[in-house]
Amino acid sequence: MVIPCFNEAATIAQLIERVRQAPVASKQIIVVDDGSSDGTREQLQRLEPAADLTLLFHGLNQGKGAALATGFAAARGEICIVQDADLEYDPAEYPLVIGPIVAGKADVVFGSRFQGAAPHRVVYFWHRVGNGFLTLLSNMFTDLNLTDMETCYKAFRTEIIQAIAIKEKRFGFEPEITAKLAKRRYRIYEVGISYYGRTYDEGKKIGWKDGVRAIWCILKYNVWSD
Repeated sequence: MVIPCFNEAATIAQLIERVRQAPVASKQIIVVDDGSSDGTREQLQRLEPAADLTLLFHGLNQGKGAALATGFAAARGEICIVQDADLEYDPAEYPLVIGPIVAGKADVVFGSRFQGAAPHRVVYFWHRVGNGFLTLLSNMFTDLNLTDMETCYKAFRTEIIQAIAIKEKRFGFEPEITAKLAKRRYRIYEVGISYYGRTYDEGKKIGWKDGVRAIWCILKYNVWSD
């Protein structure tokens, strides 16, 4: 599990414990602190050393994509799962997310917040509209039929994600990796997951500028760049 982390002092300890409790054997928990300044880094440094926990630190904040690239490079297991540090996604659902890979049917799995009957917190109408637009635009170029391109929960066979050079430093990682996976024609599945979204007052970080960047990334990595 690769956990990019920036200023999540309120949730990081609880999140690590929940990941440890997830019903998946032989976990490698990789936390990449991306230059936190709110006490997150100090919390991580106080944790007891453990065989299942790898802590990596960026000196300066670089962004989610940069943190993920650092984490993927350190992965040693057969499957990598992206896990945000903010408790919006439930680690108890790991078996669901990795199921198609374990079964030998998929190379990559996207966890969709907009499929299935799992609980979904109701927040931000315009975020939902924007997400739908970005997913639609991405699908038009990739010829995939995803319902949630921007989801955090993505699981990869480790050899696949380690072979892809990630260029985007921030939230542009999502459209970039989707485009690159589609170009390589990997077997992509989607499963419905729960979603416990945060408000901005509770620490949500993504904003409209990231949406504009996502449009640029969809065009860049599908049309002009590998």
